[in-house]
Amino acid sequence: MSAPARVLVVDDSPTMRGLISAVLSADPEVNVIGQAGDALEAREAIKRLNPDVVTLDIEMPNMNGLDFLEKIMRLRPMPVIMVSTMTHRGAEATLAALEIGAFDCVGKPQPGEIRPFGDLVEKVKAAARTQRNFAKPAAPAAVTPPAVADFRVGRKIVAIGSSTGGVEALIAVLQKFPANCPPTVITQHMPPTFTKSFSERLNRLCAPVVEEATDGARLEIGKVYLAPGGERHLQVSNASAPCCRLVERGPVNGHRPSVDVLFDSVAELAGRNAVGVILTGMGRDGAAGLLKMRHAGARTLGQNEKTCVVYGMPRVAYELGAVEQQLPLAAIGEEILKMTAARKEGTE
Repeated sequence: MSAPARVLVVDDSPTMRGLISAVLSADPEVNVIGQAGDALEAREAIKRLNPDVVTLDIEMPNMNGLDFLEKIMRLRPMPVIMVSTMTHRGAEATLAALEIGAFDCVGKPQPGEIRPFGDLVEKVKAAARTQRNFAKPAAPAAVTPPAVADFRVGRKIVAIGSSTGGVEALIAVLQKFPANCPPTVITQHMPPTFTKSFSERLNRLCAPVVEEATDGARLEIGKVYLAPGGERHLQVSNASAPCCRLVERGPVNGHRPSVDVLFDSVAELAGRNAVGVILTGMGRDGAAGLLKMRHAGARTLGQNEKTCVVYGMPRVAYELGAVEQQLPLAAIGEEILKMTAARKEGTE
């Protein structure tokens, strides 16, 4: 058995520090080695204790969590999990933190919540295990997506699944898409209220229109649909006029929305007229659904181990035989376009 993950808990609220510490300490594979109430205390604790993982609040006195995270990633890179309020402002800040290099995020508990902090324990253990170099991500090279006139879209639907590390990964993939990209549906594991802010952020950064999926929304060329977090699963339906469906159903693989639910529906609806992509993430959600897509004739891609924050979902999919090609993240967007472009003699 490996040594327990050593965690430093940083939050300006003593009550919140106590709650987080209690949740983490209940697992024998996690050891809370210290607490800090602000960035100054946290800086000294990191030097003294050398934790494997830090949980970090965003709203703190003296220096906010985003500024402190930037310093951590620049001066002493390590896995950091953001603990955020479930508000629009909190979501915006957390998404910025994930782009800076935070490992993942969890929401602060809401009244009556059955499982406070969700899968924080699992994320802490995964963060401690990962071999990723937690240096601050290099500023991305300027990405110029293909001009509309240079890309002739075919009839394929693109389905993408991602989890831990997915914010950076999805930005990297979608920034390669032209404004007339193939209809694209995405399930990214993310707390409720965060997906609206994330879709708005993607829409600002990418050439296609990116929006949070709504029930009945028609799949259209030039549009990307992101599954809303928390309450329902995203599916596609209606072969004559494909559209989004938000389905009330229990969690699948511990997630709602689930990548498997999305991929299953795409396999049934589109078959060979689809491309399935599985990106970085913990666990196995999406692996079985991607295999179903491949068996139905779809093209399938997986992110390779070297470029994943967590090589979990793509690994399981690859081992099942669901992945036709494993590629580095930087190559996936372009490969999707190759697979979905119309042939010169007609559309696919």
